[in-house]
Amino acid sequence: MDELENIIEKYTDDYIKDHIYSLDKLNIFAAVFYKDVAEIYDCITRVKNVELNPSGYSLDDAPIIGLLIKVWKLLKEIVAYYEKDNAEIISILERPLVESAITASYLMKSDPKVIEDYRKISYKGRLRILRELKNGDAFFESKAGKRLLKSVQEKLELEGFDESSFKEQKMNGWKLQGKNFFEIFKDVEDEKLYTSTFGMMSESIHASWNDSLDWCLYRNEDNTFDPFPFYHPPDIRFLTTTLIFCNRPYKLWLNHIGIADRYLMGILQWVENINSILYVNFDKLYGNDHG
Repeated sequence: MDELENIIEKYTDDYIKDHIYSLDKLNIFAAVFYKDVAEIYDCITRVKNVELNPSGYSLDDAPIIGLLIKVWKLLKEIVAYYEKDNAEIISILERPLVESAITASYLMKSDPKVIEDYRKISYKGRLRILRELKNGDAFFESKAGKRLLKSVQEKLELEGFDESSFKEQKMNGWKLQGKNFFEIFKDVEDEKLYTSTFGMMSESIHASWNDSLDWCLYRNEDNTFDPFPFYHPPDIRFLTTTLIFCNRPYKLWLNHIGIADRYLMGILQWVENINSILYVNFDKLYGNDHG
């Protein structure tokens, strides 16, 4: 709790008011805030209900906490690139961050059977390794091949799975409950947000033409193109919307592990409140004519 107190105590009314009336100060404030939010998420993943989980987490809960840890790790990297004025790399990192957060929320709204399905679909590539071994692939005679094979076999043994355990996953095309990510997204969020957030983020992963236009090319007046070898600076819009997706699963997690602590829930609500202040004031300062 001391870690959290140390984080939020600097956010006095005067400190906030002093940083929301110019774009330069707002962006400085935002960088500090996002970094602190990542630390708050980090702290929450280390909170444990020792009565419910005296040791570690079960196979039903471990996938969820794993995703929440991935969220704050990615968020810390995004903040580092925010400070480096590198919006292009942020756009690449935000997609797995949002997917991790949405998936964590979806799993916590589901029953253990869905969580088992989530674990099983991750074995698609690993089962291919076992098939290649049976087909006599010489790679598995090498030291690297033997290490890889041992890792796969140990994971299957840990979960009590074998090659016959994945009939449902094969039938569903190795998709969680047979759903594509849009269907999962709209189960936990407003589907109208998908196109302007996750849908656009996907372009950075799939090397789309529009992604190159946005980040890597300069259009000349005659509609030819030259290389754009620099990085574009970000602004707070890269993270204000993303935090909405991130905050929800941490709230769900505290309820999930039986720690509906008023103080911790209050801090997560505080994150949402400050994030809203940032967005509203950025919108006022930036102006509608800038897009």
